[in-house]
Amino acid sequence: MIKLKVIGMTCQHCERAVSEALAVVPGVDEVVDVSHECDEATVEGSPKLLDLISAVVEEGYEAEVA
Repeated sequence: MIKLKVIGMTCQHCERAVSEALAVVPGVDEVVDVSHECDEATVEGSPKLLDLISAVVEEGYEAEVA
């Protein structure tokens, strides 16, 4: 599992946007959890970290490896 710290999410709409962005990253098998309360996103699979971070940034949020 890969856990990201996602900064800027404030609601369930934000969670959905991040989840949908991560789901289409090559190598992601499953988006396990996205939580604006914990500022985290967890995915399973073997995607490139840079691709995950880029997907989140393109949605307007900040991300880094947790």
